[in-house]
Amino acid sequence: MSISKVIRERRSIKKDYKPDAVPEKLVLELLNDAVYAPNHGLREPWRFLFISTESKETFIERMLPVYAPEQRETRRQLFSEPAAFLIVIMKEDPRQKQWEEDFSATCAMIQNFQLLAWERGLGVVWKTNPHNWDPKAHQVMGVQPGEKIVGFLHLGFFEPESTPKAGPRTPAENKFTRFA
Repeated sequence: MSISKVIRERRSIKKDYKPDAVPEKLVLELLNDAVYAPNHGLREPWRFLFISTESKETFIERMLPVYAPEQRETRRQLFSEPAAFLIVIMKEDPRQKQWEEDFSATCAMIQNFQLLAWERGLGVVWKTNPHNWDPKAHQVMGVQPGEKIVGFLHLGFFEPESTPKAGPRTPAENKFTRFA
C-alpha cells in the first residue's frame, strides 16, 4: 500500500471495536517504527504507558474516582469501548523553543503510530480529554511533574466495512500563497 493511500484512507476509529485483545508485542513493534519521527537533537521526548486489554478494567476502576459521581457511568462506558489504551507522555522542557520542538516531534510520532496501526488493521483514535490535564488522573497514570500527556490513544481492531467515510478536505491550492 502506498504512503499516500494510507494517509488518505486512515480514519479515527472511535467505536465498534472487535473484542480481540491488542497484543503488547504489536504495540511495541509499531512504536519501534513510529519513533523514527523527526525530532530535534534526537531528544526523543516521549515515553509510553500501555493499558492492555487484560488490565483495562483495573485501570477504569482507578480512573473513575477522578470524575464527579454523575459523570462516572458515562466515563465507564467510554473507557470500556476500546480494547486497550496507549498514553503518550512528553517530558516538558522549560525553554519555549525546545518545548515546541518536542511537542511537534511527539505529535509526528503519534501520527506515524496511527498510520502504521492502520496498515496493520488496528484502529486508533487520538483523544485529548480533560483527564489529560487532571492532577488526580496524572497520579493514577504515573505522570510526573514536568511531564505532559500529548495523546490518550484508544486502540482496537475493527471491521473494515464499518470504517467511517472521509470528510471533505480543502485543496491545498485554496490555502497556498507564494512569496513575491
